[in-house]
Amino acid sequence: MKKNVFGRQFKRDKNQRTALFKGLMSALIINGRIKTTQEKAKAIKGDIEKLVTKSKKGEVSRRLLQKVLAPNLVDKLIKEIGPRFFKRPGGYTRIIRIGRRVSDNASTVFIEWVEGEAVQIEKPMLQISEPKKKEVKKGVKSKKSQPKAKKETKK
Repeated sequence: MKKNVFGRQFKRDKNQRTALFKGLMSALIINGRIKTTQEKAKAIKGDIEKLVTKSKKGEVSRRLLQKVLAPNLVDKLIKEIGPRFFKRPGGYTRIIRIGRRVSDNASTVFIEWVEGEAVQIEKPMLQISEPKKKEVKKGVKSKKSQPKAKKETKK
């Protein structure tokens, strides 16, 4: 029984964790931005940045990247993403907090590339409405301001 597992476990064994991380990294390379939990984003951030650093070397790093990613993703990483960050020494991804998920209250984030296609996040603004003013008709007095008539009692 191995107790000291490096990194985050996510209640998964080693094969499930590697498949999860590989799927998240592949989705980030394909889409440029993914929505996930904060813990998963922090877990893949170091790995994805290492892959981008290797891809900056060009075709030389193809063999290293093919161990982790599919061939079409390796092509995109070497031809598009690597040259985009050629002058940047590190910090290729950014994590943007969105809020908490309704179902399980997990902290959700966007993880995206720092340079490249920037997508604006639009949050609906809550509009505070002013209290409605009661319209008073001219010439007609309200019932409260009229004097009450005395009731006649029968004797």
